[in-house]
Amino acid sequence: MKFTVTQDRLIKPLQRVVNVVERRQTKPILGNILLSLKDDELTLTSTDLEIEMRTQLSVSSASSGEITVPARKLLDITRSLPTDADVSFSLENQRAVLTSGRSRFTLSTLPASGYPNVEIANAHGSFTLPEKALATALDRTAFAMAQQDVRYYLNGMLMEISDEGLRLVATDGHRLAICDLPEHSGDVDNQRIIIPRKGIQELGRLLADSTGETVVTLGSNFIQVATDNGSFISKLINGIYPDYHNVIPQTGQCNAICDREDLRSALVRVGILSNEQYRGVRMRFGPERLVVTANNPEHEEAEEELAIEYSASDLDIAFNVAYLIEALTACDGDQVKINLTDSNSCCLIEPVAQSNCRYIVMPMRL
Repeated sequence: MKFTVTQDRLIKPLQRVVNVVERRQTKPILGNILLSLKDDELTLTSTDLEIEMRTQLSVSSASSGEITVPARKLLDITRSLPTDADVSFSLENQRAVLTSGRSRFTLSTLPASGYPNVEIANAHGSFTLPEKALATALDRTAFAMAQQDVRYYLNGMLMEISDEGLRLVATDGHRLAICDLPEHSGDVDNQRIIIPRKGIQELGRLLADSTGETVVTLGSNFIQVATDNGSFISKLINGIYPDYHNVIPQTGQCNAICDREDLRSALVRVGILSNEQYRGVRMRFGPERLVVTANNPEHEEAEEELAIEYSASDLDIAFNVAYLIEALTACDGDQVKINLTDSNSCCLIEPVAQSNCRYIVMPMRL
């Protein structure tokens, strides 16, 4: 096995697959990536037994073969080389040898025959949609997923596929993000699947630089996404996602419209002096104005006043400032509408301009 490639062409595909590799493994081979070379195409594969990432690139001076090499060591070596450097790879006495200029590195290897694959069942169907649209939808919902919650089904994202389109839903029990993609083409019947958090993160990285079409294939225990940059397989979370429809508020009595960036910036500033543990801020809605305040156990206080469109009765409500900032950051457009019912009910945040994303935040008691 032998090939040559420039550092700048190798580094991105290598980073993409190495992200999947866990730093602590139960098997030594899981710390390696699989290099498979056929003709002039090099395939890089990594797995943690739950997720598999695969990407390809063309190389020169190639002779076919396959081997596994330490993932992070290979990445660190490649990253340390000059951007325009040629990197030559070969096998000598079951060792991987990398040379570049006057540099030479020898790495241990393990046989490719022992490299595991993510086990997947029969596919139920597939559909196609623009990669950029899926990447944007993931980015606008992923932040609301739970982290290490005992309700394991919240440590992931719900994907609903129906005749009406594709919907992504994420929640940690305190806030909810929904994003709809109305257009896709395929042969998938109505399905609800839960993709684990790490799978969503790695899928987002795979789609980050993509601009073409992506093919999504679904099975009873897996999702597979194929793009021009490579392919991704993830096992699914086996559980029942909560019925989020009851959480979505109906049109409330109190609707406020304000500049998205002005409100986000004000919340960032006021949040500096909020309680570091609870991150609560108070929002007082009045005729044509909003006053945002925060304080902390050190008796420090912050206050911001904004001009808004609001004509309902006065309303005093508190929220976790981090949840509001993340929702506003994910929104597109210059203005947002905040839909409120009373001080004990959640709020619905959505762009004033037509959008496919909505955000719900539960109130706090201060």
